Amino acid sequence: MLFVIRCLDKKDHLPVRQENRPAHVEYLKSFGEKLVGAGAILDEDESMCGSVVILDLGDKSEAEAFAAGDPYAKAGLFESATIDHWNKVLP
Repeated sequence: MLFVIRCLDKKDHLPVRQENRPAHVEYLKSFGEKLVGAGAILDEDESMCGSVVILDLGDKSEAEAFAAGDPYAKAGLFESATIDHWNKVLP
């Protein structure tokens, strides 16, 4: 099952994002082929202000465990996070 995890950063938390980015990237890489895609959400000034991660996991509880284990989440970066089951249609 595909899941989209969308997280928005707390205001003025870019330094927290930058400090924890290497650990976050390594965490993403540890999911290997389960990781479908990942990237930062950008604001009007092209500054990173959130994240989108798409994972192929067994169920929503696995997606929740992924989100809880993310170094960004552990550092308190996110103002909000959503996890949605996603039905890929194209390509």
